[in-house]
Parts: sequence; C-alpha cells; structure tokens
Amino acid sequence: MTCITLDRVGVTLGRFKVLSEVTAQIPAGRQTVIIGPNGAGKSTLIQTILGQWPHTGTITFDPAVPRFGYVPQRLDFDRHMPLLVREFLALGISQRPLWLGLGPKVADRVFQGLEQVQAEYLVNKPMGSLSGGETQRVLLAAAMMTEPDVVVLDEPTTGVDISGEQLLCEILDSFKNNRTIVMVSHDLATAKAHGDWVICLNHRVVAQGRPEDIFKPAVLAATFGIHWGLEAQTGEGRSWEAPWNS
Repeated sequence: MTCITLDRVGVTLGRFKVLSEVTAQIPAGRQTVIIGPNGAGKSTLIQTILGQWPHTGTITFDPAVPRFGYVPQRLDFDRHMPLLVREFLALGISQRPLWLGLGPKVADRVFQGLEQVQAEYLVNKPMGSLSGGETQRVLLAAAMMTEPDVVVLDEPTTGVDISGEQLLCEILDSFKNNRTIVMVSHDLATAKAHGDWVICLNHRVVAQGRPEDIFKPAVLAATFGIHWGLEAQTGEGRSWEAPWNS
C-alpha cells in the first residue's frame, strides 16, 4: 500500500530548479530512506511533502492527508537558555505558561514521550547540556507526542556518535510497523541496513526500490557520480551546492 505518491513534482526556488519531474512512491508502514549527494534537493523534497514549498506536479496521500511528525536536522537555540527537557517537550502540548509548572497530565505525557525513545532519564536535564544523540532523541520524542501517521526525519544521525546512531535506528525500526517513516540520510550503511524502500535523488529520481536492488555500483554511480565510492565514505556529494539547506 502506498502512503504518499509524487507525480512529476518540480520545485524552483529563486532562479534554481531544485527538483525536476520527481515521480516516486512512499509505501505505508515502512521506512523509506532518501539518499543522494549534497545539494540534490533531499531536504527540499521532504519540506515540499510537508507543504513548505510551492511545487508543480501533484502530491497525493492515501487515504487522506496524514498527521506529520517532523524531526529537523538540527535544533538552533541558545544553549545557555535555562530550559529543561520536560519544559521543551511541554511547549508543544500545553497551553499553560511554563512558569506555572507542568500539570500532572502534561508531565505524564512528557515522560511517556521520553520513554518511547528510551530517554526518560533526560527529563530534568537542561536542553543546552544534551549531546547530539540526546538532542535527536528529544526531537523525536517531540514529534512522536503529536501521534503522527508519518514521521519525517532530516539527517537524524548527523552529529551523533556510533552508539547513539545505532540506538536511534533501533527506535525507528520499532515505530515503523504502525507508522510510515521517511528519512533523509547521507549514510549509505544506515540506508541499506534499516531502509525498506530507498529513493535515489539528484534533482530528479534516479532510481527507487528495495535496498538489494538499489545498492549496486551502477545505480550508486548514476546517483552520486563517478566518485560515488569516495562520497559514500565522506558524506560529500559532487553536485552544485544550493544556497539553502537542501
């Protein structure tokens, strides 16, 4: 069953055509990983699915427009701000001012959200003290607390150590039976190990399919260029760099 269908989707930002005739399917209840070189339009594609950019072509959802949970690549904030993890998570679910404290129902939801990502021990830690992996798990908890149908993640393992990356992938694997997961990744090993469906993107869809059909030299060379072996190791692409985070 297909959750999201993209039909000849195009996005032009300023004078740059970022996406051209993108046609792809995102299966329901599976983990789809979007791979491609830097500047290929990966982040732009998921932001377009989320309704952030105008586009040509069509994006359809089955059976209806889903509720999205979004985990950004990074969280930009003042790390010296005295904001605790529990307060950060409460911001998205409570109308009560933080200075009045968390009500018992909100506090329970925050704790349960952290339990889902095996991070309940972070509940009273300052946001500014978190490691990269801890921050990503808190962001994932925030996304999951909205009870999404589709979870969208933009490079969730960036700045995360190996053990944190493994844990994050295991958590995502545990979610995918009940939810559709769409993830942008530079890490081909992660995509191969945890993706059920892979979309190769370089401004257009080069290929899509199961990992065993995608991770072949000819397909990767067509996606990343003739130096794809080096790019796979360094996470660096050889396409032009767009003037925005794509």
